[in-house]
Amino acid sequence: MKAAAAGYVRANDLSHAISLLAASEGQARVLAGGQSLIASLNLRLAGETALIDINGVTELSGIALDGDVLRIGALTRHRELATSDLVARHAPAISQAAPLIAHAAIRNRGTIGGSLAYADPAAELPACMIALDATIVVQGPAGRRWIRATDFFIDLFTTDLGEDEMIVAVEVPACAPGERQVTMELARRSGDYALAGIVLVRRTHGARVAFFGVGPTAMLARAAMAVIDRGGSPDEAAAVLDEDIQPLDDVHAPAAVRLHLARVLLRRALNAIRAAEVDHV
Repeated sequence: MKAAAAGYVRANDLSHAISLLAASEGQARVLAGGQSLIASLNLRLAGETALIDINGVTELSGIALDGDVLRIGALTRHRELATSDLVARHAPAISQAAPLIAHAAIRNRGTIGGSLAYADPAAELPACMIALDATIVVQGPAGRRWIRATDFFIDLFTTDLGEDEMIVAVEVPACAPGERQVTMELARRSGDYALAGIVLVRRTHGARVAFFGVGPTAMLARAAMAVIDRGGSPDEAAAVLDEDIQPLDDVHAPAAVRLHLARVLLRRALNAIRAAEVDHV
C-alpha cells in the first residue's frame, strides 16, 4: 500500500525540528529511521500526517561517556549500539540487545530514539532502559525534561512523550565494577519479535529484571527481584513470576507459553551471571 503522508520537511537543526513539531499541533511525526513509522503509515495506522525528517540534526547523534553516565543520542542506529566499544564496556545489556533487533537492514536504519518513542512491548530497547534505570531526555518548546524509564512507558504503544516533544538522548548509568548484565530472548525465528525476552542487571545493591514481549509494555519483575536480592535460587525466582507478569493469549502464543518462556529465560539469565561470577573468581 502507499503511505498516507500529507507532507515532508527536513529539519535543519534541533531548534528547527522542535519548532516544526510545535507548529504541526500534533499532526506531524518525527522521521528518524522510519522502520516502524513508515510501516504504520502504509497500513493506515498512523492516519494522514506530515513527516519531520531529523536525519540531518547532528546534535542528536553520538555516544559519549560523561563521568559515570553513558549518553546516547536519539539518532544512534541499532548497528552503532551493537558495534560501539563504549556501549559494550559501559552498557553491555544494550550491546547484547542490539544484534537481536530484527534484521541487518533494519538495524542499519532504526534508531534508539525511534524504538523508545514507538514503545513496542516486544522490543528489546525499552526493557534495557527499564532494567538499567536509564533516563529518557525529551525536548519540546518548553525546554527539556528528564524522565525515568520506569515512568516513560505507560501502556501499549503509549509513552509520556508530549505531542510537541521528541526524544533527544538517553542517559544510562555506566556499568560499575562487579556488575553483571544479560539480555536474552526467545523467538520463533531469528529476526522475529520475541515471544519473551529478559534484561537482567545484577548490581552490588540489588538486581533489576525487566521482561519484554509478555505484556502491554516492558516491565520490571519486582517479586522475582526480591527473591534474587535475598539470595533465592533461580527456581525460586522463577516460581513467583506469575505475580509480576500476566501475559495474554494471542495469535503468536498462549499466555501460559509466554509465562513458561519467561521462567526459562530468568533461570538462564541467572545461571549465566552466576557462571560469569565464578569464572571471574
